[in-house]
Amino acid sequence: MSRRAALIGGFCLCCLPSSTAAATMTEVGPGIFIRAAPHEEAAAANHGGIANIGFVVGRDSVLVTDSGGSLTDGEWLRAEIRKRTDKPIRHVLITHVHPDHSFGAAAFAADRPAFVGHHALRSALEARGEFYQKRLAEVLGAESAGSVVYPTQEVMKDGAEIDLGGRVVRLSAHATAHTDCDLSMLDVETGLLFPADLLFVNRVPSLDGSLPGWLAELDKLKALGASRAVPGHGPPIVDMAPAMADLTRYLSTLSDGTRKAIASGVSIEDAARSVAQSERDRWVLFDDYNERNVIQAYKELEWE
Repeated sequence: MSRRAALIGGFCLCCLPSSTAAATMTEVGPGIFIRAAPHEEAAAANHGGIANIGFVVGRDSVLVTDSGGSLTDGEWLRAEIRKRTDKPIRHVLITHVHPDHSFGAAAFAADRPAFVGHHALRSALEARGEFYQKRLAEVLGAESAGSVVYPTQEVMKDGAEIDLGGRVVRLSAHATAHTDCDLSMLDVETGLLFPADLLFVNRVPSLDGSLPGWLAELDKLKALGASRAVPGHGPPIVDMAPAMADLTRYLSTLSDGTRKAIASGVSIEDAARSVAQSERDRWVLFDDYNERNVIQAYKELEWE
């Protein structure tokens, strides 16, 4: 399947991997370790390590968020955890369906953790997991790709809390936004927000859910009052206000431009080539993903 065919067909390939050369963990807060991934396309070199992943250490146990983009990437993360603590890994968050955030989960199977996900994650994995696994195997090799892991603990609309022992994390299951199964996390102790791919920094966002929904969920995240965040893509930790402002500007530009194109009778193909071009120099991989975003937005907004 070509990239263009996959994008028009609605599959997000931003999240089909490539390798994390010289990857390092950064301690962004007490007991919170994050690996910031490179802004790359899929390639065997990075083993799927193209998303920020990490873990939180409590008094009694460890929580992983996210697990990585392949079995190999997840095994690397697990080894990094064991360099720092021998506490049991009891929770692995799968923040949404995309493989760069979910396919490392298989590396933690022997730990028998709770695999925690949005209440819509299982159905999303059932719809896409086999396709993603086959594509990962083609890119990385079957031995590296890993397998689909389904959530064993679902977060419902009213959210959930997990106590790691003297450290509570608060989970929120979002309405359709970046995807239809986005999960975010707040570390209560530090006030650090983990919005996963609801927040892209520097790398162009990838729309695979609802454009108005994403903008609405950003408003809800801002209302939490967190000053710092760990984005799904970007530096290991960022100041919330400017990062959210950049993302909101891009999504608003995408929304306004797509609506204008629809109202003017511009075809979806022509809109894909013209909408949001003012953002082109602000984002890495813009030419790879903006066209897909416009197509996704057009298909949603033309029915308003």
